[in-house]
Amino acid sequence: MKFSHTVKTNATPEQIWEIWVDVNNWQKWDTELEFASIEGDFTLYARGKLKPKNAPVSVFFISEFESKKSYTFTTQLPLCKLNVRRYLTVNQSGTFFTHEISFTGILSFLFSNLLGRKFQKVLPEVMDKLRKLAEERN
Repeated sequence: MKFSHTVKTNATPEQIWEIWVDVNNWQKWDTELEFASIEGDFTLYARGKLKPKNAPVSVFFISEFESKKSYTFTTQLPLCKLNVRRYLTVNQSGTFFTHEISFTGILSFLFSNLLGRKFQKVLPEVMDKLRKLAEERN
């Protein structure tokens, strides 16, 4: 399962990026998190922890990183990986940010059903909170 959601914003790409890399405050805009943290700087292969609501603490790592443009963090589930890719697009129409979620591995069908459908449902609300938070920084 793979899905994404894109939002247009009046915030600058830098304002979105600042919020994305502020892992300790992800729960301010991600309604599905109790907390998140990262060890050291937000760079390729950095490791962190997150605690989803109604789920155990998970370890993640930054599996792809292009400074101020995009990153992916990956969480290992039993026989499955959850990948969250976030990227910015700037063109004549404005600034857009996208969150793309995918499940890969032998049990991806199971986690897609258990987690994916809920993530897909709340993603627009989560991203709207992020947009508002970024635009308030103007």
